[in-house]
Amino acid sequence: MHHITDWIIQFGESLTTGVQKLLVVLVSMLPVIELKGTIPIAEIWGIPMVERFGLAYLGSIIPVIPLLFLLRPIIRWMYKQKAFKGIATWLEDRSKRKGQIIYDYAYIGLFLFVAVPLPTTGVWTGSIVASLLKLDIKKCIPIIMGGNLIAGSIIVLLGPAAFLWVVLAAVAIAVVTFIYKKFIRRQPAK
Repeated sequence: MHHITDWIIQFGESLTTGVQKLLVVLVSMLPVIELKGTIPIAEIWGIPMVERFGLAYLGSIIPVIPLLFLLRPIIRWMYKQKAFKGIATWLEDRSKRKGQIIYDYAYIGLFLFVAVPLPTTGVWTGSIVASLLKLDIKKCIPIIMGGNLIAGSIIVLLGPAAFLWVVLAAVAIAVVTFIYKKFIRRQPAK
């Protein structure tokens, strides 16, 4: 991804500010890059903080509704097509593995999954996993948008150090979750 963002930065440097802003919106719509990648790009181009956050946020939430509403029918169609059945199975299996926290904690897990700005987390993966786990779409939309707002805020406020702080927070959450599951939560007697 580093090479892609370098290319985008170089490509955008010669463009006008208005075109750079449009490019921020368009690039933040892409999976993997999303707003986590475009906020630093917009900063390099000198776009003011509030604008770069707003543009990146706007672009990154555009795919949410189409992903949530269209993915299930597309997957169902793919299962019926011999050529696409393997891809549909792989996508569903991968999403279920990626979405274990979402599956375990449902909507809170979805929020955390999107809100923590780590690689392969964000609105694309969160929307795909929520769709494939058949969570209520109407509940998922504000949850994903809110998580994305937090992820963008973390990137803007913490800057380059955000990744380190997020990793530390993720480790802390994992440890607390492990302790809770292993030692605190009581299983009902059988």
